[in-house]
Amino acid sequence: MTQVTKGLLARGLVVELDNAPSQGGRPGRLLGLDSRTKGAFGAKVTDDYVAVVRMGLDGTVERSWTQAFEARRADAVDALAIYLSGVLKDYDPADTLGVGVAVPGSVDHQASGVVDAPTLGWRSLQVGQILRDRLQLPVLVENDVNAVTIAERLYGRGREHDCFLTATIGRGVGAGLISDGALYRGAFGGAGEIGHFPVASDGHPCSCGNQGCLEAIVGEQGLVRTAVERGVVRPGDGLPALKEAARSGDPAALRVFAEASEVLGRVLAGVVHITDPEVVVILGEGVEDWPWWEAGFNSAFRSHLVQARRGIPVLVERWSDESWAQGAAALVLATPFDSSGTAGEQGRMMRARMSQPVPEGSVP
Repeated sequence: MTQVTKGLLARGLVVELDNAPSQGGRPGRLLGLDSRTKGAFGAKVTDDYVAVVRMGLDGTVERSWTQAFEARRADAVDALAIYLSGVLKDYDPADTLGVGVAVPGSVDHQASGVVDAPTLGWRSLQVGQILRDRLQLPVLVENDVNAVTIAERLYGRGREHDCFLTATIGRGVGAGLISDGALYRGAFGGAGEIGHFPVASDGHPCSCGNQGCLEAIVGEQGLVRTAVERGVVRPGDGLPALKEAARSGDPAALRVFAEASEVLGRVLAGVVHITDPEVVVILGEGVEDWPWWEAGFNSAFRSHLVQARRGIPVLVERWSDESWAQGAAALVLATPFDSSGTAGEQGRMMRARMSQPVPEGSVP
């Protein structure tokens, strides 16, 4: 054990924290992950902004940035590369294990990073290759909900479970599944797209091009559209106006959330029957409004589960604006535990960078 820890200390991966009380022999040394040297960057891409974090090995966010972004412009990925280059220039490349990028769409593989994201207007876009060429660093690209699910596995309530389901609500709706301790991606990286689960044959159009999808009802635009149709808010007012009406106790506004939560509960009950998780974790920007979702969701969710599964725990996690980007950075920090090889050659490169010794005297 001493030889192993010496190697970790030399590589700047762990640091001595304190001496433990002696039990009759030499005093023990308490060790912890060292966030003063190596770290990772994570970027969450939306249709109108990019959020970036620098995260230490222990999952601590050291710094965060937000930049306006036009995802539908023809040179969007080039613009993203320029912005990330500006963020990275203040850091020694040797101290950066890699960059994780989370997008609201399907990604073929983390390592290649070919993205199909209808909400961004991206079709078979070579995001991973473009960013690797421009940044000259290892880059992993993943669906944003999958990225958050990996972060939950590393740092959240998922540490206590080998099989759990995440569901996100907010701008969109998605799900991620950890099975036997590993992320399940499906054959083509599209597992968990519950936002496009068909729930209404004559429903509203969805961003994916179909009609009646769950996201068209439960996502931010769906909630606002329903509120406008019912006269709860005026056209153009957006979600803040609907939330203000709900806070004031407007029964019609509260009903918008209640009906959406019931639909979400029914769909997630079906997903639980298919995936059989130990626990369900609910995340995303929408959890800020969970008091208006909770009653309708719980009633619909529990009543549509078979008797044996009605006791499954549902955990609602706190959320912050940088949580999506933390998930993206977790793609990089998860590579040492990537026994299935999901990260491919990029993961191997990240592990090699992690193993490089830290020059003597470089750590304060």
